Amino acid sequence: MAFELNKINLSGANSQEISSFIFELVNQLKFGSVEIVVHDGRIVQIDKRERFRVEAKQGN
Repeated sequence: MAFELNKINLSGANSQEISSFIFELVNQLKFGSVEIVVHDGRIVQIDKRERFRVEAKQGN
């Protein structure tokens, strides 16, 4: 089974490598989420959604 996120291949990765990868994704986010999709007890997909906050200037 191959794990891919933006062309990053985690095929054959062990649990520690996948955990480290997910930890790095979370650390890179300021606002957003990381979703892990599991089928039959196995990770089949990892999605990262990043949000960017736009602050309105006062007086406009």
